[in-house]
Amino acid sequence: MNVSFSQRELKDLGIAWLALGVAFAVFINRSLLRALTAGQAPDVAELISVVVLSLLTAGIGFLLHELAHKVVAIRFGQIAEFRADYNMLFLAIVGALAGFLFAAPGAVHHRGRITERENGLIALAGPVTNIGLAALFFVLGIVGLLADVGGFVLQAANLGLYINLLLAGFNMIPFGPLDGTKVLAWNKAVYAAVAVPSVGLALLVLFGGI
Repeated sequence: MNVSFSQRELKDLGIAWLALGVAFAVFINRSLLRALTAGQAPDVAELISVVVLSLLTAGIGFLLHELAHKVVAIRFGQIAEFRADYNMLFLAIVGALAGFLFAAPGAVHHRGRITERENGLIALAGPVTNIGLAALFFVLGIVGLLADVGGFVLQAANLGLYINLLLAGFNMIPFGPLDGTKVLAWNKAVYAAVAVPSVGLALLVLFGGI
């Protein structure tokens, strides 16, 4: 299997990653936004820290989700490339400045002959990747607690865990172009096995205070 990237695709991936990092940085650290709107210079060290934190958690979660779609699509003989949605990236940044966040950085477009099962597996790859990332961030958090490292590592572990659980759960909703729609159309049992825990954990993150 040969996974390659065009120059345009690499540019789109890079811009989407950076835009999401900035959007989430503004959204999760309102003190930075208050400083900017008040005409004050933000703390540079704090600004760098929160942007890097967002890039390593939210940015990675979104982009690996999309790249998982690409890899599986290519595995099934598809021509697949990521395309950033610049309007949605702009909306993500503007929304974060306004106090809400809706992030849809783009999508992997693939074409070629494909079965319903293969289409379902391509869709499933994204949420499953987020579940795997959530598990890795959970382990990182445990290790961080045991090693008493605190600070940035625990922040990254917590944010990475929460964001990836939300991404997995949200994308398994069987609505419109979301991944859950394609997985459900392919196999109801597989859909239930992935969607029930994914959506349940996402709801706990949102409303359960975990």
